[in-house]
Amino acid sequence: MSEVHRNGLRVLGEGIEGMIPAGPEATVGDWFLYDGEAPGRSELLARKSLFRRRAPGHDRRVQLIAANVDTVFAVTSCNADFNIARLERYVALAMEAGVTPVILLTKADLCEDPQSYVHAAMAVSDRVVVVALNALSDEPVDKLADWCRPGQTVAFMGSSGVGKSTLVNAVFQEGRVATAGIREDDAKGRHTTTARQLHFTPDGVAVLDTPGMRELQMTDAGDGIADLFADVTGLAAACRFRDCAHDSEPGCAVTEAIAQGALDRARLARWRKLVAEDRFNSASLAERRSADKSFGKMVRAVMKDKKPRR
Repeated sequence: MSEVHRNGLRVLGEGIEGMIPAGPEATVGDWFLYDGEAPGRSELLARKSLFRRRAPGHDRRVQLIAANVDTVFAVTSCNADFNIARLERYVALAMEAGVTPVILLTKADLCEDPQSYVHAAMAVSDRVVVVALNALSDEPVDKLADWCRPGQTVAFMGSSGVGKSTLVNAVFQEGRVATAGIREDDAKGRHTTTARQLHFTPDGVAVLDTPGMRELQMTDAGDGIADLFADVTGLAAACRFRDCAHDSEPGCAVTEAIAQGALDRARLARWRKLVAEDRFNSASLAERRSADKSFGKMVRAVMKDKKPRR
């Protein structure tokens, strides 16, 4: 599936281009067993990965962002947009989905000291590659070649104005999607991509361009957070007490590491925030699912009672 519209899902395939009815469980990147005679009966196939977040606002639902992605490029700029906490969120969600995360630093050519941004980004995780580049040059084609191979699906995610659409155009080596500049006063971008869209290169690379996302709430991402903060979770496992709060308890390996300078206090604070957020959202969503299930049962029972008796 290449796009989600209000009136249905746009699907592409060998000799196939059509629409099927929208479903709440489908997202961009999903594969279907297409039924040409009855598109509504097309079957959603099992996914190998799923990127999701808690829906923005007060809605306690999960929003599906993309499926069957092999590599997520978490894109940020070497300017005021750079934010370690936001990068950690993208990487944690990618790890939870079983997707390879790569951090891309754009506008390196406009920065006096791009290496400082590279070093800061490398601190996110020693398992994540960091690439600095000029998205308007020929660099993306060469530097992203290892991930943009035929048969692979890659996704560019990040805030508005960081160069996601420019990178998509660079991969295609043509002006495939619209782009726009950023505001000079705060380096914030303008939305040029308004919906998630999957594009296919001539040699068979599926490229996903996404709208800017500044709100990226964790939910059901405990494993991804643990993988991202493997240094913290490893220390926590060595604490004397299993329920250690890593505050003032005796035998706390985490506070000892902070005292010795082996762990950054700010990193510990970000870990705590993500863990607390994930637990709260996961519990809230579980309650919502339970309530929806109970409501559905009640509706079915009412409708059954309304059936005319003979």
